[in-house]
Amino acid sequence: MLNLSQNGCSVWVASSTEGLLTPTAVALGKFDGVHLGHQRVIQPVLQQTKRQVPETTLGEQKLVADERNLLKLSPSDSTTATSQQRNPTASTHEHTYSTVVTFHPHPQEFFSGQPRALLTPLDEKVEKLRSLGIEQLVLLPFDKELSALSPEDFVEKILVQQLRCQQLSVGQDFCFGKQRTGTAKDLQLLAAKYHIPVTIVALETYTGNDNLPTDSNCLSIPPTQEPPISTSLIRQTLENGDIKSANLLLGSPYTLFGVVIQGKQLGRTIGFPTANLQLPKDKFLPRLGVYAVRVFIIDETPDVAHPLLGVMNIGNRPTVDGTDTSVEVHLFDWSGNLYGKKLAVQIVQFLRPEQKFSSLEALKTQIQLDCTVAKEVLLSE
Repeated sequence: MLNLSQNGCSVWVASSTEGLLTPTAVALGKFDGVHLGHQRVIQPVLQQTKRQVPETTLGEQKLVADERNLLKLSPSDSTTATSQQRNPTASTHEHTYSTVVTFHPHPQEFFSGQPRALLTPLDEKVEKLRSLGIEQLVLLPFDKELSALSPEDFVEKILVQQLRCQQLSVGQDFCFGKQRTGTAKDLQLLAAKYHIPVTIVALETYTGNDNLPTDSNCLSIPPTQEPPISTSLIRQTLENGDIKSANLLLGSPYTLFGVVIQGKQLGRTIGFPTANLQLPKDKFLPRLGVYAVRVFIIDETPDVAHPLLGVMNIGNRPTVDGTDTSVEVHLFDWSGNLYGKKLAVQIVQFLRPEQKFSSLEALKTQIQLDCTVAKEVLLSE
């Protein structure tokens, strides 16, 4: 199944191992956020595929990913015919596909039994990887069977037999196999038995705040004074409203993608109409409060250099006794019907926490102040 994106590239959707594009050059990890550290891990597999001169021109990039038809890769799919102690080398005329291999659901969600909000839900992750030049995304179904694999079995049954892996890239803090017993160095040694080179990418570090957490718990990682860039670090900065740091770590603005739906239209009654966004249910939200934002109407914003500007509120609307968390955006100097349209909202700066006001008039006064501050912030960017 092919889905065409805005730039004309195709998305190849596979629901079985028969649809897998092999051989592969694999970047392996969770890649939630596709942040600067992740991008460094991905670079070696892109460089590998760029060095090739394919026998025929690849007219379209293919990205294997689908939320409803996850690629079914399991140890039981392996065949004994490819279990010899050798690398299933590709023909000199075969194209090696730059591939990101990750897990679905997130391992933490599997072990905790609780849904986990993500910095990049699947659709976002696909687009980010596509923009980097990745040709294929493989989602390993993280279940009891996969979690029980030893490091040795993971390499042989998944990487060698099913993915026909020719090259691997992982971060220095990568752990795998049953109870996370395998380290990046272990992977390097195990893959060497099949003549698969493994690039271990040193961790990118962050110099902003030494008190923020890290995302690494493998014993092979030496302690550092500066925390490595990690998904946990970015989540913490977002929870604190430190948008500047989060955006620097991500390498791009943290963005909410949502469809405009019907709201209670209370903003319209006080002169500040808002677009109510319906986000993916697994999208991670930053600290509740008010933000300065840049907004793009997907498929309609004519010039990406001139986005719409506005303020966004994430919260429960305590002034009007709201209970559910909502995301509302007010656009400056704009009017029109946005219902049903998809917006991309880039978060630029946290302005203030959500608070309850004594009256709608007091709320209106504060929104006017928020708009003034937001315009100053956005126009100074």
